[in-house]
Amino acid sequence: MNTIPKHIAIIMDGNRRWAKEHHLPGLMGHKRVADDILEPLIEHGADLGIGYMTFWAWSTENWNRKPEEVKGIMEIFRRIITKNWKRLAEKGVRIKVIGDLSKFPKDIERSLKEIVEETKNNTRITVVFALNYGGRDEIVRAIYSMCDTEKHVTCSLSHVTENDFSQFLDTRDIPDPELIIRTGGEQRLSGFLLWQSEYSELYFPSFYMPDFIPERLDEAVEEYQKRKRRFGV
Repeated sequence: MNTIPKHIAIIMDGNRRWAKEHHLPGLMGHKRVADDILEPLIEHGADLGIGYMTFWAWSTENWNRKPEEVKGIMEIFRRIITKNWKRLAEKGVRIKVIGDLSKFPKDIERSLKEIVEETKNNTRITVVFALNYGGRDEIVRAIYSMCDTEKHVTCSLSHVTENDFSQFLDTRDIPDPELIIRTGGEQRLSGFLLWQSEYSELYFPSFYMPDFIPERLDEAVEEYQKRKRRFGV
């Protein structure tokens, strides 16, 4: 148990490729993840003793997809927030969101804030959804927040420490991930958690996100346990 990662972050890739290989419309890959994959994966993570799981569900670049796909995914978000995430809340899951929510339709933004407030005292596991999230965008927003704040931290770079800056990131109360998983075989982070991933172990399985069953989380943890983490030493 001492080598179970406290925080696992997941880049959910391959939904559309999975749908194509199964001769299904592209949205069916996203729907399968929402309906069949996330909840069992979260529950299994909680059972393993993982404290935090982050899922990159929507990037700042995803708005550039075809309008019909964006519209379909927004409908999936509406449904899972009011149904699936409510069920997670009843199971003791604390839900947090990182990213710029202001770009979402107002009803989705409102529902996201409500579920975060509703689950803030839950303790079984903390699940973080990265929505309209990009690593560079997060850092830029943090700089603006730091410069606009009336607190003691100022824009004078000579006075800003790493800890000071971290307090303005979306993840200010979330530990850095020990393990980052990107499904689908691509071996890059695409800007995910740029600041927080400094010493994260990286794992790039070939299976797609719609095939991420709990047993594959066990495989990822076993791979993590084989790594020697040196932190630059």
